[in-house]
Amino acid sequence: MGRGIPAVAVPVLWLFAAFLVSGAGSAPVEAQQPGGQEADDPVRELVSRLTLDEYKATLKGLTRFGDRRQGTQRNRDAVDWIEATLQDFGCTTTERVHYQYPPAGAQPRRSFADPLSPRPPPPPPNENTGTPTGGDVGRRGPGPGGSVIFGYRARTGVNRDPMAQPDERIRELNREEPVDGDRSQVFCTKVGATRPDEMYILGAHMDGHGVNEAVDDDGSGTALVMELARIFSSPDVETERSIRFVLWNNEETGLNGARAYVEQREALQGVEDPPGSGRYPEPGWLGMIQHDMMLWDHGAPGPDGRVSRDQRPEADVNIEFQSNAELATEAMELAFFFKAANEQYATDYPATVGPHMTNTDSTPFMHLTPAISLRENERGAQVGAGWNPNWHQPTDVWTTYTDDDFRLGLNAAQTTLAAIAQLVGATVER
Repeated sequence: MGRGIPAVAVPVLWLFAAFLVSGAGSAPVEAQQPGGQEADDPVRELVSRLTLDEYKATLKGLTRFGDRRQGTQRNRDAVDWIEATLQDFGCTTTERVHYQYPPAGAQPRRSFADPLSPRPPPPPPNENTGTPTGGDVGRRGPGPGGSVIFGYRARTGVNRDPMAQPDERIRELNREEPVDGDRSQVFCTKVGATRPDEMYILGAHMDGHGVNEAVDDDGSGTALVMELARIFSSPDVETERSIRFVLWNNEETGLNGARAYVEQREALQGVEDPPGSGRYPEPGWLGMIQHDMMLWDHGAPGPDGRVSRDQRPEADVNIEFQSNAELATEAMELAFFFKAANEQYATDYPATVGPHMTNTDSTPFMHLTPAISLRENERGAQVGAGWNPNWHQPTDVWTTYTDDDFRLGLNAAQTTLAAIAQLVGATVER
């Protein structure tokens, strides 16, 4: 199949890919052979090293920096802490990408959650029921990123009011306002033993906003990537290909950190430096996997616009590609490979595949390499419709979430770890 697949053909390809996953498989040749039941399966061994307590401990560490809003000291302190923690985890090859925000000559971009972004006004109340006009199940309306939304919707936006945060400690953590200027983001690399010139990029954004602790958005993804760095950096783990663990900055202002990475490093792919050294500062990109909001899958809002406090029984991990990407076909196949890994190795939650990868740090990569995103529910059709009432709100704090929610993030980590371990040819020394 070629690039530039029409979006209308994607549903047909989903069925084809589902058939491949259940039968012959759509993975690369070296990753096709299942090994989940053997006692010496290295993938199962690596997945077993992910624990809920360690995932929560890493995530809890991020909360000391409040919402980690870009352009503040708390953001810079968080970048330093992430780098030091990665080194403590054994991922000592840390580096930084430096850039300016806002970019020279460019207007700051806004996420579709920003209240300053254009959006349709909320519908007027129905005089008889008090519910929004057209709010009945089956209502068809526009969503962010060109998606279509059905059913009830709740309002979304960004909290900018410190006094909306009732916890005085968290309010004080987030008092400083951002200042334009220098920015940096950190990454580290597990260098492949036999194919160091090829790599998969695993990413999450460490910045947040909303006068909160940015636990779900996106401490949950940041902790996930850091935990995978810890496990793959163990001295008894070897991989054929390289893995890069990147904690993006400035996602909330328009993916600026990820865009800076692409602008600075795309042309360096596969270049041996120095020549003959066997070292590749930027291995060739085999795929990019983003993790953005992993915890909250409590279902759709009801007629009153409220979302249940309890996790829904159907909670799952959403694996998304973008249907209008030039590499949509390859990204879709990668997404279904991750789904197959989930089915074989995840302990609690299933995975689904969807086409709405919009507005996250994998977007700058999606025309250059197969790019997918893991999250709590579909970004365009569900998060954008108000399924997550904590999104950019004062309630995105540690006490909002239960172990059911944290375990959903852990299962996303299991899914990525299992898939990537196969794709890079990971082995564990006995």
